[in-house]
Amino acid sequence: MKKTSFPKDRIKILFLENISQTAKITFAEAGFSDIEEIPGALSESELKEKIRDVHILGIRSKTKVSKAVLRNAKKLLAIGCFCIGTNQVDLDAAAEEGIAVFNSPYSNTRSVAELVIGESILLMRKIPEKNAAAHRGIWKKEATASHELRGKTMGIIGYGHIGSQVSILAENLGLKVLFYDTEKKLALGNAQQISSLDSLLESSDIITLHIPLSKQTSNFINRKNIEKIKEGAVILNLSRGNVIDLKALKSAIENKRIKGAAIDVYPIEPEKNGDRFDCILAGMENVILTPHIGGSTLEAQENIGREVATKIIDFIDKGISTGSFSIPEISLPPQKNTSRILHIHKNVPGMLSEINSVVAKAGSNISAQYLNTKNEIGYVVLDIDKGSGKKVLKALNDIKNTIKTRILY
Repeated sequence: MKKTSFPKDRIKILFLENISQTAKITFAEAGFSDIEEIPGALSESELKEKIRDVHILGIRSKTKVSKAVLRNAKKLLAIGCFCIGTNQVDLDAAAEEGIAVFNSPYSNTRSVAELVIGESILLMRKIPEKNAAAHRGIWKKEATASHELRGKTMGIIGYGHIGSQVSILAENLGLKVLFYDTEKKLALGNAQQISSLDSLLESSDIITLHIPLSKQTSNFINRKNIEKIKEGAVILNLSRGNVIDLKALKSAIENKRIKGAAIDVYPIEPEKNGDRFDCILAGMENVILTPHIGGSTLEAQENIGREVATKIIDFIDKGISTGSFSIPEISLPPQKNTSRILHIHKNVPGMLSEINSVVAKAGSNISAQYLNTKNEIGYVVLDIDKGSGKKVLKALNDIKNTIKTRILY
């Protein structure tokens, strides 16, 4: 590994929200030592103050990184979202500041899929209400409305990485699998893609949602299509809180049309452990409420910690931005006997020509170069003659529409 131009022990890393120690270990093994950890999320005003001297920020899902926060983060190079989403970060503002944002979209896939299967068994056997009765001292030994999974039909809404993993596990348990997705997907095993959501709802004994939140998916399961769900079915939501109408779901459970539900995500969630939690489904029979823990296993958190930390280290050490949501993706292998410079800029005509002109005027040669653009942002990784980096860097900073430059080695 080449020695970086900026000492790693002076790169400040801030971790919030109990990020897995695997991330800290991964950074430490790469030579980073200045790591501060804070257990919970910070408010916008607290984060604005705290982030002033931070180079790398690690968060999970509760911390909101707004435009105001990013404007205060003059030294920030990268944000690691140690979770599957990035919606808690203003990605446009991050791009404007030349800050790379990374996440781990697939590391908790197995954890979520296993919980779906486990909760499906519990709901089909009506275990939640029998468990609650036992805790109240009531013996409720009966087989009424209690069913095996084998031979039943599972309907999966959203056949991405998690939905397809659920499909494999479900089929191994003897379930028939149907799935609905807005895109044509390759079915795994004997799963069948259904072109009509109504058909899936009418045919499934178990319905599980695995879709992102967007304008199109807000209240995706609403009062109108809840009425089309097969009588006696159960429904699970381990995706996003606003994709299902909980009031309509409550009514359907009360009317015995739906046998039960498992909900892991909610329209409004508490900021931290111990805060008051309210849900319209609380106290209902055969309803499982979990505190957004679908991906919260030690294995998943370790995988996420390692993956996101590795992406950030590759960006800091090599300029590799693969997997970034805010700046264009580039992966250029290091060249021997060169200095590497990163140049993030507004995507306007003539930038590459100006960059090359600066290098030529400095009397340096380009050994390797890669440019990629994404929306309003351009990103160039430049390998030039060793020893000329500082001179070229100063001139690059003076180019109009430059957002951020950095010499790596």
